[in-house]
Amino acid sequence: MTTSLQDGQNAAGRAAARDSPLAAQVCGAAQGKGDAHDLAPAPWLHARALLPPPDATRGCVVDRRKKKDLDVLEMPSIPNPFPELCCSPFTSVLSSGLLSKTNSRKKQVIKVYSEDETSRALEVPSDITARDVCQLLILKNHYIDDHSWTLFEHLPHIGLERTLEDHELVIEVLSNWGMEEENKLYFRKNYAKYEFFKNPMYFFPEHMVSFATETNGEISPTQILQMFLSSSTYPEIHGFLHAKEQGKKSWKKIYFLLRRSGLYFSTKGTSKEPRHLQFFSEFGTSDIYVSLAGKKKHGAPTNYGFCFKPNKAGGPRDLKMLCAEEEQSRTCWVTAIRLLKYGMQLYQNYMHPYQGRSGCSSQSISPMRSISENSLVAMDFSGQKSRVIENPTEALSVAVEEGLAWRKKGCLRLGSHGSPTASSQTSATNMAIHRSQPWFHHKISRDEAQRLIIQQGLVDGVFLVRDSQSNPKTFVLSMSHGQKIKHFQIIPVEDDGEMFHTLDDGHTRFTDLIQLVEFYQLNKGVLPCKLKHYCSRIAL
Repeated sequence: MTTSLQDGQNAAGRAAARDSPLAAQVCGAAQGKGDAHDLAPAPWLHARALLPPPDATRGCVVDRRKKKDLDVLEMPSIPNPFPELCCSPFTSVLSSGLLSKTNSRKKQVIKVYSEDETSRALEVPSDITARDVCQLLILKNHYIDDHSWTLFEHLPHIGLERTLEDHELVIEVLSNWGMEEENKLYFRKNYAKYEFFKNPMYFFPEHMVSFATETNGEISPTQILQMFLSSSTYPEIHGFLHAKEQGKKSWKKIYFLLRRSGLYFSTKGTSKEPRHLQFFSEFGTSDIYVSLAGKKKHGAPTNYGFCFKPNKAGGPRDLKMLCAEEEQSRTCWVTAIRLLKYGMQLYQNYMHPYQGRSGCSSQSISPMRSISENSLVAMDFSGQKSRVIENPTEALSVAVEEGLAWRKKGCLRLGSHGSPTASSQTSATNMAIHRSQPWFHHKISRDEAQRLIIQQGLVDGVFLVRDSQSNPKTFVLSMSHGQKIKHFQIIPVEDDGEMFHTLDDGHTRFTDLIQLVEFYQLNKGVLPCKLKHYCSRIAL
């Protein structure tokens, strides 16, 4: 039975060989035979060709194939108008270089939230940067770009948040999120993002900065900043921090030292000797986050917490939690870690905010306006003939004067009746006109006001106005100065039946809160500094 099966297989192999020499070779290889006496002449061979000896069959077959290839090469080449339709099924139509470019420009949909929890979905390329996303939202919503708009990565399940640097790839950040995590990207202003380049004296207190090498004389904060950006020298940030012990709920106060190679802590008091220093964390594979609810989420001793989190997705056990005694100390640590991690890249982001990596930079995105909006110009109709105002500064001043004149006319129109009812209506209007202003926040608590100001940056002059919780008839001006938040009560004063607002016990009076805010934006008065940036909750 076995012999008959083998004979049948051999017969089938010889029959296939008569039709195809390639099949003969495959059959011979499968049967363990490489001899040429099982090969049959191919039908495409010349009729007068003689069969070679069995031992020379392989060489003749190779020679004939070479001769055929030469004949094909000698034929005149005809250009093919459709090469993509005639390519081999085993080769890709796209070259590897073109394929990589296509994949790198693959678009994805991301969702960005604002502070009032409204969101907007954007279809973006895979290599878009955080700055490019901000630029897209600025153009789509017609906001004023003052270089303070920022993307924030918000991790609610562990109560952490961080600023995305302008050069960071957004899709790469999203790829590190877990599938079940409800993480979000927030779009809001951060006035303190690059404030340390403008006012470094507020970010590096003298008692927290030391130098590895001896220095001659005092070093200014600007020189300290230059040392951070230099690769040869660096300042050391040192001080006590509360650190959460791994796997425990307890916190321990330890002396820490920040160097270019990483963050270290001392095992013996404030000693900086190498034998007493132990490594705590490095910056290359970790990001620095700010804790939003450290006391509630992690049992921290203060509300000024921050932590190191690995770039890749990890649980709460992978976090290295730290806590400072005050906001100025936390700001110093976080700023120094950002400078040591990114170095000159941060300075380039500050100096050249529009150098985007992807094709969605401001140079390649046209403003989303209609043709009629692009053709609008400022006009002056005060003289006998109208004229186009070409100077932007003059156009701005004319617009301000026109707005003030319009407000005066409105006030005169409201109070022109002269009756007590009209006067009370005017006072009521002045008392409520501020509610439409972006800097006014109706009924928020003191803690909520502080949280909003911290979120948008502890820069001198960041402010908001809110209702007073202790006295319903008064308002409160909350503002930032010297890395601290201060609150000033706005008291209503009545004079001859009219209501005014004042900050200095009636010495300077204002008919409404808008006048008060505008005055202190131009004059310091009784405040520690002028009002510069207002906190607002924007909607996407």
